[in-house]
Amino acid sequence: MNRKHLSIRTVVAIGIGTAIVFLLKRWVSIPSGVPNTNIDTSYGFLGFAAVLFGPIAGLFMGFLGHALTDFTMYGMPWWSWVISTGFVGLGMGVLHNHLGIEDGMFTTKKMVLYNVWQVLINLIAWSLIAPMGDILIYAEPANKVFLQGFVSTITNSLSTGVIGTILLASYAATKLKKGSLRKED
Repeated sequence: MNRKHLSIRTVVAIGIGTAIVFLLKRWVSIPSGVPNTNIDTSYGFLGFAAVLFGPIAGLFMGFLGHALTDFTMYGMPWWSWVISTGFVGLGMGVLHNHLGIEDGMFTTKKMVLYNVWQVLINLIAWSLIAPMGDILIYAEPANKVFLQGFVSTITNSLSTGVIGTILLASYAATKLKKGSLRKED
């Protein structure tokens, strides 16, 4: 079947996920000590939601949630970081078909895969895309934005790793394990 549109499930997930990312970014972030850089709990949720609903949902949840947060806090989105958050959602959503969370199996091997992948995605987003965007779009000083990117790589990887892993393991534990039902004699 050729699907040329988003499913209702995906659209609803984008709406609810965007709202949750916005709320977490807006009110459940801890200042890191580096200007305009926070320890941000939303990335743990974004990693979890993107794995559940896929890359398109992850992209929109991250992009729209971050854009709404910036708009309500600063009056305008900081596009290089909004794009980076969308990239994180997209990248984490790639794991949707590889982890099989819906089968109730979140093994140690899958946890390792999730965490190695999320560190790589966060590294690309916050140590490359965001700083380069800041330099190209806003003419920000390189030493400032690469420091912010380095700190964000660490804090967002920790958030995605700790919170995301807990959420995925908890969710998988609620699912019926594949092959666990047997016909009685």
